[in-house]
Amino acid sequence: MLLSQVAQALERYAPLPLQESYDNAGLQIGLTETVEVSGALLCVDVSEDVIDEAVAAGCNLVVAHHPLLFRPLRRIDHTNAVARITVKAIKAGVAVYAAHTNLDNAPDGVCHEMARVLQLENVDFLDPMTDREGGSGVMGVLPGPMSPLDFLKWTKARFATPVVMHNALPKRDIVRVAVCGGAGDFLIDKAVAAGADAFITGEMGYHRFMGYEGEILTAAIGHYQSERCTIDLFAHLLTQSLPGLRLVKSAKGHNPVHYLTD
Repeated sequence: MLLSQVAQALERYAPLPLQESYDNAGLQIGLTETVEVSGALLCVDVSEDVIDEAVAAGCNLVVAHHPLLFRPLRRIDHTNAVARITVKAIKAGVAVYAAHTNLDNAPDGVCHEMARVLQLENVDFLDPMTDREGGSGVMGVLPGPMSPLDFLKWTKARFATPVVMHNALPKRDIVRVAVCGGAGDFLIDKAVAAGADAFITGEMGYHRFMGYEGEILTAAIGHYQSERCTIDLFAHLLTQSLPGLRLVKSAKGHNPVHYLTD
């Protein structure tokens, strides 16, 4: 199976034109027409440990959510982590592919996967695109009403996050929930306008917790925690599209943010 076939399968599901203008999704390292894929390691972020893990697992492809080459490399030396990872991957013959905001914006993409984690029903895009099928964020309905505190505890458990940051609790039950992976606070106004009772994302700016008291419950669960579900999403779509492809879920990938809880 050629790397080009894997790239095509990913791009059928999450077309590159769906990515945001600032992004760099797609093939990062590798020759699509000549490389035969021995296996694909699935992760959120590409690190030196992840490249070593791929080699140890006999995988010559890493499929990540976050692009390794997000910004242009101006110099390749040992002082730059991205440069070190790039050199390690090339030396090891490991290709790197990233599906980032195109996967966020894809129908049944990252935000829909988050909705499944929360068991939301009747899910649809919060901010649909007008020129193609896709959009930012989704909104759905809980199986039953929850108090704000119970909903936050439910969310914390479902995403296995050590901390949830939130604004003041509203005085009504939570039924309609909007979600967005990663840094999604740009969608809060859309969620309010759509009648959401709660908005869940990975990270929010300090001032975005202000000004919505009584209108909507806003909560940040951690960027990594909100998008860790992409590993299962990659596994599902590649198994459906390329059942002969060997897949390995990364055990070395980790959250770069650490928490002091005591």
